[in-house]
Amino acid sequence: MRRAIGSLEVSLVGIGCNNFGARLDQAETSSVVHAALDAGINFFDTADIYGNTESEVLLGVALRERRDEAVIATKFGMGTAGNGTEFSARPEYIRFAIEASLRRLNIATIDLYQLHFPDAQTPLEDTLSTLADLRDEGKLREIGCSNFDGSMLRHAATLATAGIRFRSVQNQYSLLHRTPEHDDTLAACTELTIGFLPYYPLANGWLTGKFDPDAPLVEGTRLANMPADRQGVWMSDNIRDRVRRLRAISQETSIPLLTLAFSWLASRPDVSSVIAGASNPHQVRANAAAVIELADDVRQLLDDATA
Repeated sequence: MRRAIGSLEVSLVGIGCNNFGARLDQAETSSVVHAALDAGINFFDTADIYGNTESEVLLGVALRERRDEAVIATKFGMGTAGNGTEFSARPEYIRFAIEASLRRLNIATIDLYQLHFPDAQTPLEDTLSTLADLRDEGKLREIGCSNFDGSMLRHAATLATAGIRFRSVQNQYSLLHRTPEHDDTLAACTELTIGFLPYYPLANGWLTGKFDPDAPLVEGTRLANMPADRQGVWMSDNIRDRVRRLRAISQETSIPLLTLAFSWLASRPDVSSVIAGASNPHQVRANAAAVIELADDVRQLLDDATA
């Protein structure tokens, strides 16, 4: 199944590439990428800071012979000068960043180029004007943003110049993090025809079905490796209670928790693609098969359990 991000047609399940270059080497990355393409997944989301810039390199190599099968999304503007990126949406920095990403990916055009984080120091109209110029030069096709709420999206829409505007927004959204429903983001997406791309759709592993909220954390997992302050949030009684309720729904409906998590997101018409990382082809295939049509009563159960 495909959904639109502007002129792009993307698979309803996408691959998050933050593991590439960090946990996965080139051979492992290529196996994930090729398994995704073979499973009908065409959307790959990376960023210039992932894997200390190596994610883009590894993704580019993996897609070398299959570039025409893929929609490549990357991001700029949130990093450190040490790896050639910085917190910036300044016009001169955007030009530096896109050339670096094109070089690492070894492609001529980025399909979806995303501002990773708002830059309060740079007028957004300057950012948009530069991105419009880069589109006209053939270096990008569509643009998106990340970590923008509804009011920011509406403001950006009033500044759209040279026929360019944000076609997507990528924010955290899952059964355990429903902020986009309450900060006007999803409403703005509907009004402005902006595709929503949820990150952390499995809530740092809670929604994979592998973790028991009443058992000790599994050593080496994302949850166990979190800094203490973030772990305090994700291990709270509130989160554990909701996970218990979701596990009960999974047992009652005989639908795996991962399938419930993916399908609940996919049932939102604003969601263009559910982005999730994968470490091996088995995970890729599991994610690709995890979207089903949920009955209305099941969606209501999920809504009520996590409201």
